[in-house]
Formats: sequence, C-alpha cells, structure tokens
Amino acid sequence: MKRIILWTLAAWCGNIAIAQDYQKKFEQLGTMLPTPNSYRSASGAPGPQYWQQKADYDIEVTLDDLTQSIKGSEVITYTNNSPDPLGYLWVQLDQNMRAADSDTYKSTTNEVQDSISAKSLMSLSHDYGFDGGFKIHDVLNTQGAELPYFINKTMMRVELPTILNRGESFSFRIDWSYNINDRMLVGGRGGHEYFPIDGNYLYTIAQWFPRMAVYDDVNGWQNKQFLGRGEFALPFGDYNVAITVPADHVVAATGELQNASKVLTKDQLQRLERSRTASSPVIIVTQDEAIAKEQSPVRNKTKTWEFKADNVRDFAFATSRKFIWDAQGVQVGDKRPLAMSYYPKEGNPLWEKHSTEAVVNTLITYSKYTIDYPYPVAISVHAASIGMEYPMICFNFGRPNEEGTFNDRTKYGMISVIIHEVGHNFFPMIINSDERQWTWMDEGLNTFVQYRTQVEQYENFPSRRGTAASIVPYMKGDKSLIRPIMTNSEQILQFGNNAYAKPASAMTILRETVMGPELFDYAFKQYAQRWAFKHPTPADFFRTMEDASAVDLDWFWRGWFYGNDHVDIGVDKVKWYRMKLPEGEPERQLSNKKQKIASGSSQEKNAGSFQDGFQEFTVIPTGNQSYREFMARVDDQDIITRHENKNYYEVTFTNNGGLVMPIIVEFTYVDGTSEIEKIPAEIWRKNENVATKVFVKEKEVVNISLDPEAQTADVEAENNHFPRKEIKSKFDQFKEKQGR
Repeated sequence: MKRIILWTLAAWCGNIAIAQDYQKKFEQLGTMLPTPNSYRSASGAPGPQYWQQKADYDIEVTLDDLTQSIKGSEVITYTNNSPDPLGYLWVQLDQNMRAADSDTYKSTTNEVQDSISAKSLMSLSHDYGFDGGFKIHDVLNTQGAELPYFINKTMMRVELPTILNRGESFSFRIDWSYNINDRMLVGGRGGHEYFPIDGNYLYTIAQWFPRMAVYDDVNGWQNKQFLGRGEFALPFGDYNVAITVPADHVVAATGELQNASKVLTKDQLQRLERSRTASSPVIIVTQDEAIAKEQSPVRNKTKTWEFKADNVRDFAFATSRKFIWDAQGVQVGDKRPLAMSYYPKEGNPLWEKHSTEAVVNTLITYSKYTIDYPYPVAISVHAASIGMEYPMICFNFGRPNEEGTFNDRTKYGMISVIIHEVGHNFFPMIINSDERQWTWMDEGLNTFVQYRTQVEQYENFPSRRGTAASIVPYMKGDKSLIRPIMTNSEQILQFGNNAYAKPASAMTILRETVMGPELFDYAFKQYAQRWAFKHPTPADFFRTMEDASAVDLDWFWRGWFYGNDHVDIGVDKVKWYRMKLPEGEPERQLSNKKQKIASGSSQEKNAGSFQDGFQEFTVIPTGNQSYREFMARVDDQDIITRHENKNYYEVTFTNNGGLVMPIIVEFTYVDGTSEIEKIPAEIWRKNENVATKVFVKEKEVVNISLDPEAQTADVEAENNHFPRKEIKSKFDQFKEKQGR
C-alpha cells in the first residue's frame, strides 16, 4: 500500500510539474509585481494615501559666451509630503559625469584596433583637454550658514540642521559653476556647437543646475548614479529662472517669458502676439535679423531673460544670436499653447517649412491619446546630431546641406525626431516615470504615440519603428545579445531596439491585434489621466491597462516585457473532413477524382495539399448517456441535415518561437474570396506548444495563411501557409512597402 501511495504521489507531482510547464506563460504576474497598498492600488491607480515630494527653484544664471561657461545660484525649497522624517537630502550633479574621475569613463569598455583615427584615439583615452564637472562653491541655508554636504560622484548629500517632518519645507542655496562642453567634440545631451563660418555659438543647456533627486514610496531616495544612459528621476515643482546672456542673443526656455517687452523689439512683440491666433507659423525673429547679429555681434553687453514655469520636473534652455524664431498657436482643449521653433539659418529652408508644423501635429495627437497639453509653450530647437527632451523644450537634429537642399531622408528624419522629442512632454515630463530605472516607460510608450502621430498626421510616412513587422529582425536575433524590456537602463543591450522599438511594437500589437483600438485607447488614456503629474511604475501601467479594459494581459506582459521569446506560429498540418451520409442517402456531387481519393486511407490524405481530397467522418445517433439528468434532447436528423454539405478543417498550429500570441488565420476559398478569423491567445492556455482547432466552412478552402497583414511580429513566413509555398519574410515586405 505504501508503494502504491508513493507511486501515486510521484505521478501526481509529475503531472503538476507538466501542468505548470504548460501553464507558466499564462500564470498571473502575482508576486512579480509589488503588493498593492494605500499608496498604489491594485487597480493601477494612485492610492488614497499617495504622496509625492515638491521641489521649487529660484535660479539666477549667467552664460559667458567668451569662455563658454556657466555660473549660477539657486534657492531650492524642498517640501516633505512623505510620512517619513528626513535627515538629509540628495541632489543630482549630472555634470559630474564629465569630471576627470567619472565612473562613466572608468566603466566604458573599449578595444584597440589595428588602425584608428586621431579623433577616435582621443575618445579612447578620454583626452579631451576639457575640465568638466560641477564646481560647487557654497551650500548654505537661507541665513547664510554653511550646510554640511558630501559629493559622491554624480550625487550630493546635503545634511539638514534638523529633521524635516511631514508637511514641512526647507530652503537652501547652492552656488556653482561649470564649463560648457563642446557637444560636437565631447558629446553630451547639452553643450555648445561652434560655427566657424561666422564665429558664433549655439548653446543647448541641460542638466545645468544641481537638481533634487526623487524620494518616493517605491525606492525611498532614487540616488542611483548617473552614468549617461539611464536618464532622470525628478520631482515636480515651480521655477523662476533669470538667464543672463549676451544682449543680442535670443533665448528659448522651459516656461513662459515674463519680460518680453525688455528683451524683444516692438516689431518682435507684435509678431509674437499675432502668432497666438495664427493658423500658420509667424516669424518673430527673421533670418535677416539673425544674420545681421551674426555679422556684428554684441559681446560686451548682456540682457536677462526671465521665465516662469509651474508644475514641471526640470528646466532647460537654448541661446544664440543665430536664432530665427517662429511660432503658431494650436487649439488643444480649452487652451491655445504656442508651438515654437528656434533655428539658425543653417537649418533653413527645412526648419521654417516643417518644424513648427510637426510640433502642432504632435500636440494634437498626443493630447488625443493622453491628456490635453497643459503647458503654455512647446518648443523645438535645432541642434546638430542630437535629439533630447525637457519640459516644454527639446533639441533636434535635421540639417540641410550647405546649399540649403535636402532629401526625403533628412526631412522625415527631422520630423520624426521633433515628434518624438516634443512627445516626451507627455512621457515622462508629465506622466513622470523613473527614467533612471525603466527606459521603456518613457522611450517605448513615447515611440508608440510617435508612430500614431506619423500615421494620423502624415500621408505615407516612412516610420522606422512602431509596426509589428519592423521589430522582426531584432526578435529573431541572437538571444545572448537581447535583454528583456524589464531591464534597468544601464544593463540594456541594443538600446534602441530594446527600449524604443520593441515596446512600441508591443503597444501597436496590443492595440491592433490583442485588445482592439477602442479598448486599448480608453485604457491607455486612463493610465495617462491617472498618472499625469505623478510618478508611475511599470506595475501601475500593467494594472491600469487591465483594470480599464477587462482584458487579462498578464500573459502579454510576461511574454513581451519579462522574456526574450519571439513569435513564430506555424501551420503544422491540416486535415479536411466532410460528413459521411447515412446509408441510403443520395451521395454528394463529387468529381470522380475526389470520390476515388475519399475512399483511400485517412493517413494519406491532406498530407501537403488540399488536392489530396477530404476524409469522411460518420455521425452516429446521440446516446442516452449524453443527456444525463434533465438535459434537453436534440434532433439528430436536423443537425445532420444542417451540416451535411459543410467542410471541416482540422488545423494544428505549433508555437515554435515560445511567445504566445493570438492566431490570425486567413482562409482563401475556391471561388477566389477570402476571410480572416482572429483567435485569442488563450487558445494556448492548456498547451503552449501545440493547438488544434476545427473550422467549419461552407466553401472549400484552397489556402490557409497565418498573420497575412504582418500584425504579430511573426519571424518566420515559410511555415505560415498550407499548402507550403515560398514567400518573402514579413520584414522584407515591410522594407518594400517603405521603399527601402
């Protein structure tokens, strides 16, 4: 008896293991997501006790155009809304990434090649001759007393004189300076570009002041070091910023200009006012005005531009005497923000034609899918070889050749980057995810809505990312070179594919193939509205998408975001059946060939072609045992009559890639017509490797194809057809469609 019990237990455990293996892709995420609490609810919404910190800034900064340096002073007022008493504050010093002893340089891997250019050698040895990093001069309280502080690479700990309890605020001052990097030589998100032809600079200034780190309910202090790739986690606050620059410079910045009458001419003020209601861009600073300043620069006088920005997580600005400036108001809900562009003459005529138009299109489409754009301005600044975003302002590439001509590649590349970077106002500037940890939450979601903008606002736009087909080469690549989407920013391999392209394609597939646009759009908008001006996590996004749609998506998050499987669903075999009529019934009208085949062995039929004919099955009377107690009886003869001329196709699908997905099946009939059936991913829930399903058709089928419109990122086209035939891969079709 004991042996029998042990054998039974072992068999039971074995069956459980097999069942778990089959069901693991459909297991709920469960403990993989953090436990809901009063701060973050199980629905994905902020909880009743959700809190976040606030950091307000008053900043005065001077940019020296002769030495390419910045000197500033800021007063930070930090409000503790958390339930935790704080004894110190953490401040981000991102410029320290460029200090000589930076961990960025130390942790960079590289190799010596047989031959190397001098510039590459300089990069290899980090021998730029550049004194980078913040110079912290003072850290003081508002009474002028020194505060103890400690700089740990790109983070600075400021010790408080007393504990900062919930609801209390503390103000302190930091004085600092740093040298502005040559962006075209050293690289970087911000810096300067020098134009030797006229001897002037264009500055794009970012990560330029010591900024508060985030303290939240998920991580406590988000004080992970900045190595250059994982971007920023920042609290919201209000900014008053005074920027002193050469008197002939034009400044673009986060926020609204407060002293336009002091820094603009009368004509420029009138043009600016006219642009607010214009239906096309109005030139505020003309190209002729910019060229005149280039030729006769004012280097010994300054002006101070004053800006105010409320409820933003960061502040950036751009300044140059070379700037042309245009603007156009765009109606978004009950507001009319200004879409604006700043660019040197080197950007024309491309920028004058297309930049502000792209900003307008972005605000309209993103507002449709998320929330109405809440800020007063949205700015696109032209800067070579960069695409980078900040609240209300971004820096974008796209430069014609010296003669001013440009091809479609340059034009569409510029429009793409403008849509993308302006779109970052929504992800993560408003829907404020932690970029230091989860790049996909801003880059991936943003790339998805960028794709929607390109589709909806432009005809035949050559989108590089966002479709199912475009991600196929990455998905079928070497798995040792691929990381799951849910990977920290600094550990990602193939950064563009992992953090931008794959999550964007996943969102398109989720919208078009899994959920449908109506359900997806509602849930996606719910996420945006719930977490606007707050700090969402991946779990908040996953939970909200399910909560607002009533669609169980755990299998989708598990496969697309936590794993490296790819989509490769094939038609393994097809069997064609027809009902065998009872004795004495008239035979079907069949060709002699089909009659002959139908009488053959069932094992030989349907082996590789519908030309092999069908098999027959027999319908027998329904036995009493089928009814059990109180079950209604059926009319056997009526059922036989209704089904006697139908075709039954038993199709066996195989999941070769491991990633479970809906199955999209196209049936082509003998009369040349076709129809598509969509089978939900749950068909794989009992067996993740093989699924067999019978399709009942009135007409005879001559071809069965899977994923005919390349909607699932299936990497293998050849096994998608019965009968088998040679076909171009989905990606080859995608490239042909894009004209590449």
